[in-house]
Amino acid sequence: MMMSSILQDLRFTLRQLRKSPGFAITAVLTLALGIGANTSIFTLVHAVLLRNLPVADPKTLLRLGDREDCCALSGIPPHDSYSLFPWELYKHLQASAPEFEQLAAMQSYPWKMTVLSNRPGDYAQGVPVSFVSGNYFETFGLSPFAGRLLTPADDQPEAIPVAVISYQTWQRDYGSDLSIVGKTFLFKTHPVTIVGIAPAGFYGERMIRTPANFYLPFSLEPTVTQTSLLHNRSTNWIYLLGRLKPGVATGPLQEKISASLRQWLGDNVDIYQRADARHHLDASHITLTPGGAGIASMQAEYRSGLSLLMAISGLVLLIACANLANLMLVRAIARSAETSLRMALGAQRTRILRQMLTESLTLSILGGGAGLALAYAGTKMLLLLAFPNSPGLPISATPSLPVFTFALVITMLTAIAFGLAPAWITTMAQPAEALRSSTRTTRSHASWLQRSLVVVQAALSLMLLVGAGLLSKSLARLEHQDFGFTTENRYVIHMDPESAGYKPGQLQGLYDEVERRFRAIPGVDQVGLSSYSPLEGDSWGEDIFLNGRPEPGSDQSINSRWLRVSPEMLDLVGEAVIQGRSVTANDTAAAPGIAVVNQAFVRKFFHGGENPIGARFGTNGMTSTNDFTIVGVVKDAKWEDPSDDVAPRFFRPLLQLAASDPQGETRSLHTNTIMLRTRGEVAGLESEARRILASINPNLPVTYYSTFADQIASQFTQQRLLARLALLFSLLALLLAAIGLYGVTAYMVARRTAEIGIRMALGARRVDALWLVLKRGIGLACAGLVLGLVASAMLTRLLASLLFQVAPLDPVTFAETTVLLLSVACFACLLPAYRASRVNPNEALRSE
Repeated sequence: MMMSSILQDLRFTLRQLRKSPGFAITAVLTLALGIGANTSIFTLVHAVLLRNLPVADPKTLLRLGDREDCCALSGIPPHDSYSLFPWELYKHLQASAPEFEQLAAMQSYPWKMTVLSNRPGDYAQGVPVSFVSGNYFETFGLSPFAGRLLTPADDQPEAIPVAVISYQTWQRDYGSDLSIVGKTFLFKTHPVTIVGIAPAGFYGERMIRTPANFYLPFSLEPTVTQTSLLHNRSTNWIYLLGRLKPGVATGPLQEKISASLRQWLGDNVDIYQRADARHHLDASHITLTPGGAGIASMQAEYRSGLSLLMAISGLVLLIACANLANLMLVRAIARSAETSLRMALGAQRTRILRQMLTESLTLSILGGGAGLALAYAGTKMLLLLAFPNSPGLPISATPSLPVFTFALVITMLTAIAFGLAPAWITTMAQPAEALRSSTRTTRSHASWLQRSLVVVQAALSLMLLVGAGLLSKSLARLEHQDFGFTTENRYVIHMDPESAGYKPGQLQGLYDEVERRFRAIPGVDQVGLSSYSPLEGDSWGEDIFLNGRPEPGSDQSINSRWLRVSPEMLDLVGEAVIQGRSVTANDTAAAPGIAVVNQAFVRKFFHGGENPIGARFGTNGMTSTNDFTIVGVVKDAKWEDPSDDVAPRFFRPLLQLAASDPQGETRSLHTNTIMLRTRGEVAGLESEARRILASINPNLPVTYYSTFADQIASQFTQQRLLARLALLFSLLALLLAAIGLYGVTAYMVARRTAEIGIRMALGARRVDALWLVLKRGIGLACAGLVLGLVASAMLTRLLASLLFQVAPLDPVTFAETTVLLLSVACFACLLPAYRASRVNPNEALRSE
């Protein structure tokens, strides 16, 4: 009986929608936009923020550490909290923590490495490779797709060199060729056997744009890396994840692990370079955090932005619901006579209410289905905006089961949200009152709800417009700030001499050859070499110890960034010398150690107008303070985070070694960056760069190529995503609010046609009728404006951390969005007002 009644309601609903195709199409499209926007954002939120690693029982995984430090840090970590570890410390913790079933180690970030397969016609490529402990795959409970995975036996110094290839790499780069299992590849010119293919869907211990293509055991690191970190006790470069045994409490374990850490540090206190080492040792600790999501670096990077987008899309859905509630209310009032007649003939109020909710639910299901289709296309767009040039990113635009569930839930909620109130108000009317149906009635028991919905829509639209305006203005100032560089006709090329097998003694010849060959390209004016290029996300950092100064205390910030540069590099990027000189060709490996510093370095370490030229400093404790002499000062420029202040930085010649630690310095001698300045566009420059490096050495590929301007623009991907989507959603919300205001105003004019006719028959002018309607519509918009301004003033403070050189209460943005909202409101009311002004009194009175 109940099923028959439901089917009857559904058939009646479909007949009603066929009779009103305009209403049905408008309702479905409005819902599709609201649900589609929310579903596409949730797809990204789920993939980045809510998804666990695709491993066995991720809830039992535990991470040692709570920070996203990267990638190789020496000495004392920030806040004395360890999240990166030396290999030797990992082995100590592994032996002292039987509470873990397995405790695995992994490199802090996949490093690009030259890999050459044995297939005919293949050439060396620079691809991301990660070193992992032998129990890495066992810890995650994984089985191979083909062959076998790494085992602890592979992670021994005497073991045969082996590697595991990721499923995605095997499928994408090797055509799903199973025969590569058992084949020998060259990793940095060293032969390594591919023993297996990782399972499909596994992307490593964290979600990143460039997941590892290959996994190597840590035991191979000294073989394939000329300056090994494996047994370097002072360098923190390894993350730790473990699987906890059942019943182990994390609180006591955290205390035990921290005590074990301090014990190891006490036995190795010489790794510290400062006299206050004991203070830091006593404060050092490890925080245990859930490891189901792995190393959550991308989650930390995108959490605030994606949460904001989710909130914005939710507001858009609220506006869509308010709009549809108004449409449903108008439709219900237009059918009030029919409803009252049915009730007068004995229909139960609950029966009519259920039928109206069935109509709302049907519209929601149709809108939800269309929204899912929009969400698929929208997610693909979001992925392109959020992660450009990231083909290896393990995120799919296809909605997953949680996404389908989310879409179903919001579909049901919207059906209730925009259908319940109109249905309830309509069925509460008295049949006799509704059947009297006076067309002169100017007030309705439903009009307050209509007006309230329009006010709420206007307020929410203004909030979104203000937020989008602030984010857009912040992005513009971020992108067009003075970075301190010249970007026009500059190109960035990466190579990897270490992967190609170059020893430190061979680097001078390589660098000379690279400069000579690239300078010979027609149209190239300058060639610069450096450890890395500006704003590419890489850096070296060391503590500074000045000659003639007392040893700094633990409360002093003494860190500075640094890199190696060739003589032309600083001039090429536009970092002009303002005092002294730059690096020159005379600053060879045999010459005294020198450094060029930036203005921020001078401000931090020299005070009271002290001249830095001639001052000496070192980076290996107070015994190293004669390593470098400052010979020049260059203007400030932003080499790292474009939203931060300029950091202290010094520049060194390509091949000079610090006298206090020449062996430890060799790791930094392999320069990876070539920068070119040209006289305009040079045709085929990328191909020529690849040809030159391959002709110098077949194992020396171009691992990266970009214009300098594009490299800088790539720094603002997340900000660009936020600003563009916030603007898109705010304009959509404004459109929906305008439609709502237009609908309410047009309905008011239709209801008051007779009144307007009488007014004009009694002498009212057309402009009076025009103003009567405009005043009502603009009044609603102004009420929403006031409410929106108050809410925006309170909520925009939450955006402060996302803004650059823009105040959360920026008066210009508030003024611009206010004018825009009022203009759109006037435009939305204009057509109904014009119709009201054209009312013919005779026709209006005749209709009565």
